[in-house]
Amino acid sequence: MEDDPRGTRWGTRRFSLRGRVTLLAAACVAGAVALVSLGAYLVVQSNLYQQLDDNLVARAQAAVQSPQVQTQLKQVPGAFLASADLQIGQLNIGKEITLTYPQAGVAPPYGSTEIEVAAGDRASSIRTDVATDSRVVALPSGHGQAMVLAQSMAPTKRALNELAVVLFLIGGAGILVAAAAGTAVARAGLRPVDRLTTATERVARTGDLRPIPVSGDDELARLTQSFNTMLGTVAESQERQRQLVADAGHELRTPLTSLRTNLELLLAASRPGARTLSDEDRADIEADIRGQIDELTQLIGDLVELARQDVPQEQFERVEMVDVIERALDRARRRAGEIEFDVALQPWVLTGDNSALERAVLNLLDNAVKFSPSGSTVRVRLYPLGDGTAVVEVADSGPGIADEDLPKVFDRFYRSSEARTLPGSGLGLAIVKHSVERHGGTVYASRTPEGGALLTIRLPGAPG
Repeated sequence: MEDDPRGTRWGTRRFSLRGRVTLLAAACVAGAVALVSLGAYLVVQSNLYQQLDDNLVARAQAAVQSPQVQTQLKQVPGAFLASADLQIGQLNIGKEITLTYPQAGVAPPYGSTEIEVAAGDRASSIRTDVATDSRVVALPSGHGQAMVLAQSMAPTKRALNELAVVLFLIGGAGILVAAAAGTAVARAGLRPVDRLTTATERVARTGDLRPIPVSGDDELARLTQSFNTMLGTVAESQERQRQLVADAGHELRTPLTSLRTNLELLLAASRPGARTLSDEDRADIEADIRGQIDELTQLIGDLVELARQDVPQEQFERVEMVDVIERALDRARRRAGEIEFDVALQPWVLTGDNSALERAVLNLLDNAVKFSPSGSTVRVRLYPLGDGTAVVEVADSGPGIADEDLPKVFDRFYRSSEARTLPGSGLGLAIVKHSVERHGGTVYASRTPEGGALLTIRLPGAPG
């Protein structure tokens, strides 16, 4: 059975974060109000009942100590004359049990407990009579007698009921106020989250990577700043991609145009009745085509390498820089011709990508070979600086790098005026910079004392 999307939507809306915050605030206040109200009610109830008992005991003691008053029929305790607000009586234990009480009053309830007090078997008693809903106190008055007082609990219970209603109303109002305050706080507190949600939807819908305005310095503001940082990173990546595509298109246009022109010449010369090319011209065109194909192959390979290096590496491995440089030297010597290499390497170890670092070193060596005259020497050095980093220096015997070109030689597709006449894509040193920076290093370009180019990469690590 398929899920109902409307039910999912309504379920999500019913239990939204704002609703949960409001419900949590109301529940917390309700719990606090309930605990406070219960505590207050229990304390007041205990105090009221204690006051009732203390008042009854005090009046019973006063009744026991009151003098006898002569009435028309007999003598009675003087307390009988001031007992309009309670039930009072004198319990007598003789041949029979009798209870004397004011003629205008109501006899207080008595039972075995009060009889024991009158008989002297108990010092005093206080209890609740369920039948009359009253508190009954008995104190001995001597000679087999006990003074019994009873007072109704109805006024006390009425006061407690009124207190319960007041506490309920105040608690309910507090819960409503807490729910309203929770809604307001949730709406204000989640406004940055709403902005983030809107911005995310806008990015997904339009690809617009503009940053979100940030206000305040709380956790949500820091979340917004982190999201803006992510948007900036994505925008920078897109800009790099656009620039790479634009530069690649520009660089590909020239060899492709030249290649197309040469192919059209060959095709035109092969048509019936067309002018035949001389062997020398045909050889020149074919050599030009091979050179352009080689240039395209190198350019495409460099572009693929850059694209591969843009992918984050999930795992790095232990890299012995001496082994990396020696492997790169083996490959460079096979295409160096008569150029020699002066090598001095000290052990250095880091964590990284072996193939990427080998490609970076090989590009430096190929660049040095390209600009060095035949029979010259390329100097290669690896040594630590003593500050947790080591440098790899590659120095050639060529014409060197002009001052205005030094800051730009590691840019993508940049080629100095001297390099434009030589084969290359303008991406070799850019690949070096990208690979080294991925490993936390830096690159430098300068000149040797003899005037040649000196290219340096600096990498963190430790002596091997």
